[in-house]
Order: sequence, then C-alpha cells, then structure tokens
Amino acid sequence: MSRLSVRSALVLLVVAVILVGLLRMLIDRNPVTGELGLAWPDAAWSSFRVTAVTVSLLSGAALGLAGMLLQAALRNPLASPSVLGVSSGAGLGVMLALFIAHQLGVAEPPWGVPALFGAAVAVLVVVLLGRRDGWPDPVSTILAGVIVATMAGAGMVLLQGLVPDGLRGRFLSWALGTIPEIVPSGAIVAIATVLAIAALWSLVGHGRLDALLVDHATAEAVGAAPGGARLWCLIFAGVLTAITVSLCGPLGFVGLIAPHLGRLLVGAAHLKLILATILCGAVLVCGADVLRQLIDVGSGRLPVGVLTTLGGGPVFLWMLRRGGGSAWRGGGDVASV
Repeated sequence: MSRLSVRSALVLLVVAVILVGLLRMLIDRNPVTGELGLAWPDAAWSSFRVTAVTVSLLSGAALGLAGMLLQAALRNPLASPSVLGVSSGAGLGVMLALFIAHQLGVAEPPWGVPALFGAAVAVLVVVLLGRRDGWPDPVSTILAGVIVATMAGAGMVLLQGLVPDGLRGRFLSWALGTIPEIVPSGAIVAIATVLAIAALWSLVGHGRLDALLVDHATAEAVGAAPGGARLWCLIFAGVLTAITVSLCGPLGFVGLIAPHLGRLLVGAAHLKLILATILCGAVLVCGADVLRQLIDVGSGRLPVGVLTTLGGGPVFLWMLRRGGGSAWRGGGDVASV
C-alpha cells in the first residue's frame, strides 16, 4: 500500500472517530415520546455525554491495542482478550471481590483492582498451559484460552447465585457490556495513561513487534529479543483489558476485529498498524454506543456488549471470506528488523 493511501486511511479513521463522537453527543431521544432528534445537550446533561464519549473512545482504543499485542505476542490472528479468557478472568475477579465483600459485610473495592488481578491470573494460566518448547504455541494457547474463558464464565454464574438480587442485577448489567456516563476522573486518567504508555512502547519498539511475526529462532537470530517483547505485550494487554473491563464490562470481538480492520487498511507493519488499530477500536465501540441510542426494543436500549458481539462475528467471518488474513501471512509490508 502506498504512503499516500496509508495516510489517507489514517485520516479517514480520524474523521470517523470525530464523527461518531459528535453523533454520540448530538443524538437525543425524548423521554416521553421516544422520538429521536439531533441536538446539543443542555449544560446539565452535557457532562454525562462527554464522559460516555470519552470512555467509549478510550475503551475501544485500549481493547484494539490489547488485541493487536496479543496477536503479535502469540503469532495467532485469532488471539484477543475475549478468546484468551482475559476478559472472563477480569470479570471473575470482579465477581469474586463482590462476593467476598458481601460475605464479610465490608465495602466493595474499586472494580479495577480485582479485574486486574483476574486478568493477570488468566493470562498466566493460558500462557503456561499453551507453552510448547518453552514458548506459547498458537493453537495450544487458543485452546487453553477457550477453556479458561469457559471456566471463568461458569465461576461467574456460580457466584451470581450466591449474592443478593440487587448486587446480582448490577453485575449482570455490567457483564453485558455498558458505556457508563458517570465515571470517577481517576479511572479515566488511569486508562488514558496506560493506553498512552502502551502505545508509545509499541511505536518505539515497532520493529520488535514485526519480528514477533516470524518464528522464535529467526527473531533471536536478528537480535530482536522476542522473549522480553512477548512478556511486555502480555503485560500491557492484560492491564489494558482489565481497566476496560472494570469500566465497561466485557465488550466482545473489539480486540479481535480492530487489528484485522487495521491490517486491511494499512498493512501488517506495526508502525502504521498501531495507530490504525487504536482508531478502529475507538470507532467500533463509540459507533456501537451510537447505534445503541438508535435502537429501542421497548424495554430499553440494548447493551453495547451485545451489539459489538452481534456485529463483530459477521464482520470477522466476512473478512475471513475475503482473505483478510493475507496481510497477517506476510502479504503486508512488514518492516524489516
């Protein structure tokens, strides 16, 4: 792909981010008649919409980057926070913390702490179970991730039956995926900071990420130190996923779809792919939140996580049908190390 076309793709993605953000700010539904309209919110409501836009953009960007880092670290185009059990592990950590706090009669902790712990445990278990010859095997890692995700999901269901209805209702609403309109400023600063650090590390070390796409021996031969790069990819992916899950709950397919859309637009070289993936993730989540405002199913609006899952599955199948993995297999202009 030529330099001009790559630049054009990135510009179009930036424009798309701005458009979905503006639409989320402008879409308004009359609470009495249910009629849709476009209007800038009153001062009393604008802060809520600004928070929703900010959280959706940051969360989408974080999940997209997390998925890209996992796919590079494991050399597997199917790797993502949800497929590898990271999202489910974070959810189980939150549910376990709520259950313990209820049993002890103490105040529940900030959800980000148990989410981070659960995500870290899930990553550790998946990597250990998926190792072959000392390094994660792509197929074994995916199978281990499916098992961990299934077991973590079963654990969440079990714990939901052991807590009061009110707490269970809050958790179920969160577990379906939601974009909150009231968030502590510290949480927004945290996800923005981690996202910035992870993106900067990825951009500075884009050559190391490119080297991860080849086999381990070849990467070592060119001095890319793949072991350390893989470890940092897993750490950043786990932290990004944990913070996002603690804020919005699990948002399926975002971490899987965003990197593939990025590769279709700019190729496989990580210097360009990092920016494209971050922007694609932001558009996917904020766009899903916009779509959510337009759909009224009578009893309320659909959770964002339901829309990302319903939309992400067919999109991924369409990309597979059109040969979207060609860039991953080397069809893209992967930078030399």
